[in-house]
Amino acid sequence: MSKTKEFLIPFIGLKLGKHHFEYQISNVFFENFDYDEFQSSDIKVGLVLDKKSNMLELEFKHKGTVNVPCDLTSEDFDLPLKGKMKLIVRFGDEFNNDNEELLILPHGEHEIDVAQYIYEMIALSVPLKRVHPGVKDGSLQTEALKKLNELTINKVKEEKEESKQEEDIDPRWDKLKKLLTDK
Repeated sequence: MSKTKEFLIPFIGLKLGKHHFEYQISNVFFENFDYDEFQSSDIKVGLVLDKKSNMLELEFKHKGTVNVPCDLTSEDFDLPLKGKMKLIVRFGDEFNNDNEELLILPHGEHEIDVAQYIYEMIALSVPLKRVHPGVKDGSLQTEALKKLNELTINKVKEEKEESKQEEDIDPRWDKLKKLLTDK
């Protein structure tokens, strides 16, 4: 991803204490990461940077909606998202981001790019199974759901017919079964 100035925070000129940043995230942001899971997105990200003498503490929070297709019906719907994440930034000899909650920057650095962390926080807050709220409460009417309902009704009818066939067994077989169980 190319660095954008909007997500670069020059912490070297900030005073000690808490500093607040807000970002409005849309699909343009996700295009920079080649992430096209969302038809549209409207997410507000709040960032509190707490600058201390030897480290930085970043606390991210996001809330908003993304428009995604339902996994069951393929109907698009607005999925509400919210979440939070903490990140501690320390200073060391070389760059290290192996730990997801700890970032080590070289001593000479003067700014931090938070775009990657915002992207990961939002992408990981999307549930694995996305189900339209209309499916859960039964208010959604689509061709796919109608077809699914028709098929489930046929399956129930077939099960009833099979159980009816089991009831119509010749009574002589019952006597033979009894011989097997009497031993």
